[in-house]
Amino acid sequence: MAQGDLGPPPRAPLWRRREVRAVLYQALLLGAILGLAAYLVANTLDNLAARSIRAGFDFLGQEAGFYIGESLIRFEASDTYLRAFVAGLLNTLRVAALGIVAATVLGTLIGIARLSHNWLLSRIATAYIEGMRNVPVLLQLFLWYSLITGLLPLASEALEIVPGVFLSKSGLTYPVPEAHPIHRWLLALLAIGAGAAALYVAGARRRQERSGRRPPLLWPCGAIIAAPAAAAFVLSGAPLALEMPEWRRFRYAGGDALTPEFLALLLGLGLYTAAFIAEVVRGGIQAVPAGQSEAARSLGLRRGLVLRLIVLPQALRVILPPLTSQYLNLTKNSSLAVAIGYPDLVSIANTSLNQTGQAIECIAIIMAVYLAISLTISALMNWYNRRIALVEH
Repeated sequence: MAQGDLGPPPRAPLWRRREVRAVLYQALLLGAILGLAAYLVANTLDNLAARSIRAGFDFLGQEAGFYIGESLIRFEASDTYLRAFVAGLLNTLRVAALGIVAATVLGTLIGIARLSHNWLLSRIATAYIEGMRNVPVLLQLFLWYSLITGLLPLASEALEIVPGVFLSKSGLTYPVPEAHPIHRWLLALLAIGAGAAALYVAGARRRQERSGRRPPLLWPCGAIIAAPAAAAFVLSGAPLALEMPEWRRFRYAGGDALTPEFLALLLGLGLYTAAFIAEVVRGGIQAVPAGQSEAARSLGLRRGLVLRLIVLPQALRVILPPLTSQYLNLTKNSSLAVAIGYPDLVSIANTSLNQTGQAIECIAIIMAVYLAISLTISALMNWYNRRIALVEH
C-alpha cells in the first residue's frame, strides 16, 4: 500500500444504514398496526361472548325467511342468507353497470353540447349541469320515485309507449324473446366475434404504425362480430318469436318488467352523474390546444370529424382519471337504493342484520363488496389509461 493511502472508509454498522433503518421503521409500524387490529378484534369477540351475542359468518348458511321483490336469480324465502346476499349484489351490479353506460353516453353528449356554438343548445346544457349537480342525489331519487308512482296511471290503464311496451305505476313492462336453445350459441358466437374483432383492431394498429395508413375499422369489426351469429341465426330458422305481455285481471303475464324502484334509481343516478361527467368531458376537450382543431379545419375536415378523430382521442387522456372517480361515485351512490325500497346489497344486509343481529358481519360484507367493486373499476380504468397513454421514446 502506498504511503498516505488509507484505503476505503470503514462501513457503518448495520443498524446505522439509512436503507436498513427505513425497512426497520416500516416493519415496526406494520407490526404496531397488526397488533392494534388483533387487540381490537379480540376485545370485540370477548365483549360479544360476554353478552351472549353470536359472532362469525355461520348465519350465511341459515334459511333467510324473507322474499326479495326483484332479483336476477331465483330466490325463495327458504333459500340461505348467502344466496340473498348474492341476489343483492347482482342487483347492485346491474344498476351500477347500466347507470355507468347511461351516464357516460348522456354526459358526453351534454359536455359537447355545452361547447356548441348554438347559443340555445349551450344554455340548455349549462342549465342541466348546474341544476343536477346542485341538488342532492337522494332528493332526486325521491323525486323520480314520486313521479313514477304518483303521476303514472295504474297498471290496468298503462301507457302503451310502443306496441307491447307498457309504462305504469308498476314500472315498465316489455316483451322478451321466447327461450330457444340457439340463443346460448348466439351469445357465445358474439363473444368469440368480439374477441376476434379486438385482435383485428390490434393488428390494424400495428399495420398503421408500419405503413402510416389507417385501415378501416368500423365495418370489418361489425362483420367479424355479427356475421357468425347472423349466419347461425338464419341457419337455425331465425327463431325470433316474442313473449308479449298481456293484462290478466290483476297484473301483466308474459314478457318482463322493470320495477318503479329500479327505474327511479337508474334515472336518478344516471342523470345526476351525467352532469358531472359532462363537466369532465368539457374540461378535457378544452384542454386540447386550439391549434389542433384549427389545423384540422384548415385541411378541410368537417367539425364532426375534427371532434371525433382529433379532439376527443386527445381529450380522452385528460378525461379518464376524473371519469374513474365518477364511476366510483355512481357505484357507491347506488347504496342509496335502500331509501326507495330497491333490494340492493345494502337493503339485503339491513334485513339480514335485523333478523340475525349480526351487525358487524353484515357491515363487513357491505364494506368488503364495495371495496372489491371499487378496486376492480379502478384497476380496469387504470389499465385502459395506460393503454392510451403517450409513450415517449
